Amino acid sequence: MNHDLSNLKPDVRHLNDMREVLADRDFAKNSPDIDLYYMYRGLEEKDTIRYDETIIPAKMLGSEFVKTKGHYHVGAYQEIYTVLDGEAIFLMEKRDENNDIKDVYAVSAKKGDFVIIPSFYGHVTINPSKNKDLKTANWSFSGYKSDYSVYEKMQGACYYYTTNSWVKNENYKLVPPLRQEKPVKSLPKDLSFLKNG
Repeated sequence: MNHDLSNLKPDVRHLNDMREVLADRDFAKNSPDIDLYYMYRGLEEKDTIRYDETIIPAKMLGSEFVKTKGHYHVGAYQEIYTVLDGEAIFLMEKRDENNDIKDVYAVSAKKGDFVIIPSFYGHVTINPSKNKDLKTANWSFSGYKSDYSVYEKMQGACYYYTTNSWVKNENYKLVPPLRQEKPVKSLPKDLSFLKNG
């Protein structure tokens, strides 16, 4: 869809909102507050399915590539993302009641690719480029709530994407090996499954 966002006011995620989830603790502690990414929510809505767009400019957070804060959905709600411009890595993880990770995988996606966030998986979107901005769109049930608390408590996801590639987050006791999955090439015709929470 790729809306014209030039006259719209986004929700802005700042470094101050993200310090507790960054890999590079020196950077997190000593850097001044800056804008990290821009969320344009509710650009369209049809039958309680909401369409948003997000712009994640190319930035380095010390040794780590810029990313979203990461969240779980409260309930079984799924979500669909597509890359409108640039490239993205979507990091998905599923935890048990002890915050041990039962499953973790990454999906690398290019312009036109789609990625489905499964039920009960937390997710982080990463811009793996040092010079090209990332623009994504997502469809979700307008009534779902985001839970950021696990990412805040554990200092981010169970893996960080850094200049040294993937680095395990040592705050997690049990972390499976990271596997790679492929994106899908088209948007499902019927999005009503997104309302099943």
